[in-house]
Amino acid sequence: MNDLSKNYINGQWENWNGETIDVHEAATGDVIAKVPASGREEMEKAIAAASTAFESWSESTLEKRLHVLEQLHAGLKERAGEIAETVCREVGMPIKLATGIQAGLPATITKSYLKMLPEFTFAEQVGNSEVQYTPVGVVGCITPWNYPLHQVILKVVPAIAAGCTVVLKPSEIAPQSAYILADILDQTDLPEGVFNLVCGEGHTVGDTLIKHPDVNMVSFTGSTRTGSLIAHAAADDFKRFALEMGGKSASVILSDADLAKAVKGTVNNCLLNSGQTCTALTRMLVPAQKHDEACELAANAVAKMTPGNPLEETTRLGPLASAQQRDKVIDFINIGIKEGATLIAGGPEAPEGCDKGYFVKATVFGNVKPDSRIAQEEIFGPVLCVIPYQDEAEAIEIANGTAYGLSGAVWSADDAHAKKVAGKLRTGQVFVNGGDFNPLAPFGGFGHSGIGREFGKWGLEEFLEVRSLQL
Repeated sequence: MNDLSKNYINGQWENWNGETIDVHEAATGDVIAKVPASGREEMEKAIAAASTAFESWSESTLEKRLHVLEQLHAGLKERAGEIAETVCREVGMPIKLATGIQAGLPATITKSYLKMLPEFTFAEQVGNSEVQYTPVGVVGCITPWNYPLHQVILKVVPAIAAGCTVVLKPSEIAPQSAYILADILDQTDLPEGVFNLVCGEGHTVGDTLIKHPDVNMVSFTGSTRTGSLIAHAAADDFKRFALEMGGKSASVILSDADLAKAVKGTVNNCLLNSGQTCTALTRMLVPAQKHDEACELAANAVAKMTPGNPLEETTRLGPLASAQQRDKVIDFINIGIKEGATLIAGGPEAPEGCDKGYFVKATVFGNVKPDSRIAQEEIFGPVLCVIPYQDEAEAIEIANGTAYGLSGAVWSADDAHAKKVAGKLRTGQVFVNGGDFNPLAPFGGFGHSGIGREFGKWGLEEFLEVRSLQL
């Protein structure tokens, strides 16, 4: 078991002798690490360190920031295997996927900023004015457990690149990869106080971070409910915030689409990370006359995804990250049954041979009503809702008929028509005929899915204020 009873503050590891939080292995439920249940004093100390460090780091040269990011990138590559296994154990993503995604994406994102920063315009001439893009200040980062290091990197790297200083509160459910990041940064030439890590519960350290007057911005990824609380708290002192929150994304399969390809693509997306993905395509909209065929194809697809040990290379579907999340998903499956949806595959019972850990069967519901709870609320588990529609106009109405707007998909034999329909979806990104995810394109949502964007220059701009010099 890893004893990580310490915080990283002002360039030093500070031991914690108070209460700790158990970190569990998703596949077994065993305790695999302990992290601090820190208090307000530790968070305030970290904020003070970041505030002090801001003056000099905000004036650092671009070359110095690039040098640190190069060191970080090398460290992420060197420790990729350790990162993949750590997240696999905490979150349950199968090791083969965790290697490419949970360990691979952080390095990819860091490299993308190394390539982009020299080309970014931090000052430009507009008439008789010099418009400057200047760092926003001390940034409080609050991150989730489903992609624990990836989500941290999406905030920390552009914030540091912009000249901001950072205080990170990682998820206490999956915190160990953040400790690996802190260890890597500790071995770089990053000045003391620019990056700080404090672990603890949201109602103590998280609340302090959000409300502290010396924190200039909060960047949050997590539930819509928590995002709303952050927005209200930040409004009291007009603090900047960026929120990346939930989703209930629709995969719209048009009548002329290759049904087998579209269903397979939707199922694979829905079940990625056992459905613990905010962009998961959890609503599959199909023409009413093709509903039964689509359900059969979906059932055949999930049958190939038997839950298993995520540390085995052949496993495609791992457990959920916690007992709480498992129980929530099972409750939703029971709700779907009570609402009258047709259970096509899966169900609330524990998968065979998975007595330990937080496993849930891959579940498909057919004949789902668009206004039902399982079609409206984010389940965050391996549950797919198949919703029939009568015509294209109704499909678009159903797709836009939730409070969320993070992702979506459109499938058609006609690329131009698919793109036209995609343009009618009120969502931050749309996959057209299985287009690949692009880590250089802006990422974020409409409505209850968030405010602000991550990735690429858009992610950097979130951490910059605009100032004009009239000359």
